[in-house]
Amino acid sequence: MNKTTYTNLNLFDGKSNEVKKSAWLVVDDASGKIDQVGTGDAPSTDRQVDLSGKYVMPGMVNCHTHICMDPTAGDGGTGANVVDATVHAVQHLHDLLKSGVTYIRECGSTFDIDITLNELRKKGVLKKVPEILPSGRPYSMTGGHGDFPNFAHLVDSPDEMRKAVRKGLKKGTMAIKVMATGGVMTPGDFMADPQLSIEEMKVAADEAHHKGRIIAAHAEGNPGIMNAIKAGVDSIEHGFYVNDEEIDLMLKQGTYLTPTLVADWAIPEYGEGKMPDWEIKKAADALDDLYNNIMHAWKRGVPITLGTDAGTPFNDFTMTPMEFQLMVEQGATNFDSLETSYTSAKLMKIDKEYGTLEPNKYADFLVLDNDPLADVKAVQQEDKAVYKKGVQVY
Repeated sequence: MNKTTYTNLNLFDGKSNEVKKSAWLVVDDASGKIDQVGTGDAPSTDRQVDLSGKYVMPGMVNCHTHICMDPTAGDGGTGANVVDATVHAVQHLHDLLKSGVTYIRECGSTFDIDITLNELRKKGVLKKVPEILPSGRPYSMTGGHGDFPNFAHLVDSPDEMRKAVRKGLKKGTMAIKVMATGGVMTPGDFMADPQLSIEEMKVAADEAHHKGRIIAAHAEGNPGIMNAIKAGVDSIEHGFYVNDEEIDLMLKQGTYLTPTLVADWAIPEYGEGKMPDWEIKKAADALDDLYNNIMHAWKRGVPITLGTDAGTPFNDFTMTPMEFQLMVEQGATNFDSLETSYTSAKLMKIDKEYGTLEPNKYADFLVLDNDPLADVKAVQQEDKAVYKKGVQVY
């Protein structure tokens, strides 16, 4: 059994708030899993790789992406045809992996493209991309958030939802996404607009859980956030106006929260003169509120995941590390922000094999020049080395 030892590294394992100096990792070459981790004298194996005193951390797990969307288009490129969307999606997967994201959960993919690409990835046809937990197309109401051509399944009753979700699961969906409120990108709807009903979303949650899958709700305002929590979703996406009553129920039920801070930050930061004023105003008006509300939920103990809503305007597929910086700027420690990646792995039910660098987990890791626990901006390094299952891919 061939093994590779990575030596002379400083290890942040993703779980402990410390960097282990003079550390080493032994990786089983056949499985791509970590065999041993330690400090001091490294064991002798078939191959030795000296990492020259650099910093090693787990690959990032981004639990909210839209690989088919175009962040350079004001509408996210939602009108693209299947060929255009697929070409963009493949490039975006490469960009994600190069930036250090080794696993994603999609949260809405035009034409169910993520399901097909995931099958190609598993067959070895599609290479140098993150692993994918596919969502397929999301579920919305007629005229609701995401009612774009070839994007959302449009459902207007619990029965319609049940049939649509069952079709999605049959096709290969592993993470259901429902729209509980309006949002920023769809004209004519707003964050405070409740959309899918509790009954409709509960049906989706039941069907997902019957198959051992997870379900996320796009929920930005009230009462839609509460509706989604009552329906039994596993995670609230965005949650910009989450309040104490909702936090109480989230803590009781173990509901996760994915803030996607960078998605809202990017629109007023880069959008002036490049997109409609109404869209910029929606995002700008919410920014201070969402910072305050999200950090309040975090301080109360709601589990916060790493997700960026990548693909929304000016929020490209290299910006995952920026989410760490924004969270730190709002009062989190460097470790608190980095830990959100492992929390994403827990939400996605992949934490037994991904998310931290420990024995019997896959050797998905990044090699950085600087210490991410001292400064999370270290993760923004453009020329970082990226390893997937013990193999350097970038």
